[in-house]
Amino acid sequence: MGSEMSWEKQTAERGKWTKASAGSVMGVVGWASLVILLIGCRFGSDNEAVVYVAMDREFSEPHFLAFEKATGVHIAAKYDTEANKTVGLTAALLAEQARPRCDVFWNNEVLNTIRLEKAGLLHAYVPANAADFPAEFRSPDGAWHGFASRARVLLVNTDLVSEEARPDSIRDLVDRKWEGKCGFAKPLFGTTATHAAVLFSAWGDDDAKAFFTQLKANARMFPGNKQVAVAVGNGQIAFGLTDTDDAMGELRSGSPVAIVYPDQGEGELGTLYIPNTLAILRDCPHLQKAEQLVDYLLQPEIETALAAGPSAQIPLNTKVTAPAQVETPQTKRAMQVDFRAAADKWDAAADFLTPLFLSQ
Repeated sequence: MGSEMSWEKQTAERGKWTKASAGSVMGVVGWASLVILLIGCRFGSDNEAVVYVAMDREFSEPHFLAFEKATGVHIAAKYDTEANKTVGLTAALLAEQARPRCDVFWNNEVLNTIRLEKAGLLHAYVPANAADFPAEFRSPDGAWHGFASRARVLLVNTDLVSEEARPDSIRDLVDRKWEGKCGFAKPLFGTTATHAAVLFSAWGDDDAKAFFTQLKANARMFPGNKQVAVAVGNGQIAFGLTDTDDAMGELRSGSPVAIVYPDQGEGELGTLYIPNTLAILRDCPHLQKAEQLVDYLLQPEIETALAAGPSAQIPLNTKVTAPAQVETPQTKRAMQVDFRAAADKWDAAADFLTPLFLSQ
């Protein structure tokens, strides 16, 4: 599979890969058709916004209900599944581009959103408070807006690893002293795939390929980040790479775990923060309502609530004070990322990682 293959075709192929790994996930074309059938019957109402949502329903739906109560505008939401993450929703948006069904895409990562932008599928819109968010977490022309991020962290079992022996870098995942004792999520979808593309961009192809080859040999792979966090909490592994929301879940459950923000030393890579993103679809059916919803979701109060809630989303709005339970890019050394350059590495990363990890 060369880089000349269109992104649309590669996205469809990755939907098939996801089906192969998840078993119960429908093929992308059938899935997208089902979305059309389920949502298409709702069209004709001007007082609604159709939202495709990769953010977990339990965390996003309360804000849709509050928006409906405040504005009277109905939200018709299509939620992603845990198995196929953003791949299925992205495939649906591509399949529908000639006749868009979706008004707003709430993605729980950024690179697939940028790929949609590069494909010309997004509508530029600049909210009044856009400047309250750091420039690196938003599109310069308003095609997408990053907010409510998660950090890629190491979760450590404190019963198995003493404080002085805790790993402090993602490179510890390939250290032979931790062979079979550490874990990661399959890097073919979700934030782990995003992290992989960022590393291909930051390190270059050769170093990134060497790292992931060593990772396969040294660490245990789990279906997703939540499963990594649970495995650390119950002592299956000593530590693992996961997201802050899943790590916080283990802390709340009383598991003997601690969160380590990796690569914090002088000259080190820094911790990767991955924002949720909001994007309005080009030629969407309900543009005014879509803009109204984006304005609402980018209010400081929304990030404050997401940060204080069980998902512990990390606020990016500079006017929001983060609760003590989370560390922000202002309190930790954050990895400096050119997300557009990382999006350009998505294909190269996937071409290498798919045959390496799909069979596991």
